Amino acid sequence: MRSAGKNMTAGNPLRLILALSLPLMVANAFQQLYTVADTAIVGSFLGLNALAALGAVDWFNWMMLSIVQGLAQGFSVRMARQFGAGDHAALRRTIGNACTLSLICAVALTACAQGLTPFVLRVLQTPEEIMGMSLAYIRIIFWGLPVVLAFNLFSAMLRAVGDGKTPLVAMMIACAVNIGLDLLFVSPLGMGVEGAAIATVIAQACSALICLRMLLRTGLLRLEREDMRPDGKLCLNLLALGIPVAAQNMIISVGGMIVQRVVNSFDVVFVAGYTAANKLYGVLEIAATSFGYAMTVYVGQNLGVGDYGRIRKGVRAGAVAGVITSLLICAAMLLFGRGILSGFITSQNPLEAERALSYAVQFLRAMSVCLPVLYILHIVRSSLQGLGDTLFPMFSGLAELAMRVGAALFLPAVMGYEAVFWGEVLAWAGADVILLLSYRAHSRRFPVAGRGQALPAEEI
Repeated sequence: MRSAGKNMTAGNPLRLILALSLPLMVANAFQQLYTVADTAIVGSFLGLNALAALGAVDWFNWMMLSIVQGLAQGFSVRMARQFGAGDHAALRRTIGNACTLSLICAVALTACAQGLTPFVLRVLQTPEEIMGMSLAYIRIIFWGLPVVLAFNLFSAMLRAVGDGKTPLVAMMIACAVNIGLDLLFVSPLGMGVEGAAIATVIAQACSALICLRMLLRTGLLRLEREDMRPDGKLCLNLLALGIPVAAQNMIISVGGMIVQRVVNSFDVVFVAGYTAANKLYGVLEIAATSFGYAMTVYVGQNLGVGDYGRIRKGVRAGAVAGVITSLLICAAMLLFGRGILSGFITSQNPLEAERALSYAVQFLRAMSVCLPVLYILHIVRSSLQGLGDTLFPMFSGLAELAMRVGAALFLPAVMGYEAVFWGEVLAWAGADVILLLSYRAHSRRFPVAGRGQALPAEEI
């Protein structure tokens, strides 16, 4: 097997974390760019109703995508640990079984998503004037779930061995494909929101194929028949890592869908403003998600060699880097956020457009000033997952659910629509409390000695 990535068990922890996370940030930036491009192009060419139609299914879409991402991220924890320990034979068996499980999950998730879509849109109280567009858009997106799972699994394999460059290249190409097809499909060909969805699926397929090509070149997917044969114990271990991460994401999404139901109960102008700001949520989170992936790989590899001192140093370095980054992003959003949001919102009625922009700016500012809370959440949660603890991160998802839903259901009576905005921040803070307490408990159990004295797997 050719060397496919970076060994993070030696060298300066901060430098290694940044070296892996920076390409991920750029990759995630391109991923968000084509999400933002969808929003901007649809909003500009098709108007407020089409923009609201995309926003009305945001959380349901995120739920299905995040289940896929959670499974892939959970599977990669074991891969990172085996790569760090230099056990390539075991790594190939893990990859083979992860591919088999992913194929089964892809079929099951696609069937569930397609079957549940009409019911979920009704439960979310999607306004009738946008119901048709929302349904058409999300059905096409969900037919692409197997492609999304393939990309997430392939990129997780590459990142587990420290290769952040290939997913970056894949996302850059996918972004260019998506924007080009958006501009062609949405207006010139008259395909509307369906055109935006088709463009997204095609772009995701391109990114998956690029990652697959690299995996084949490096030998990570040169598997023997024995590697692909399902191993009951190994599959259960992978599911024990992947399901809690997917469940954590699903729990967070359920809370988001309840909030979306509250948002949909307001008028379409508010839904459009909320949608515009929510699309920038992903931009705010780019670096946090990237630091998170890097921390999972860093902690997993160092756990593989039992270097607990490096784990402590890395988590501290990641937290400091994350907070500094979040403050820089906050400053940028406070300065330029209104101008960015104005590019998403057009209407034949200038008063409606200004009102939607006002809602969007309020939401963006609330999130931006509290961004360090979100960055600590991602860094600590991902570090715990790298340690093999996927249960407490899942419990943090329950805390997010409780805080987000409680704010959306009960605070509007006191704060009005602004309760929806501040509920997001309260959800981050609630998750942070659980995650920090859990990491503190783990770190107290780390042995003082360094390399070669890993804890037994059942104690991690």
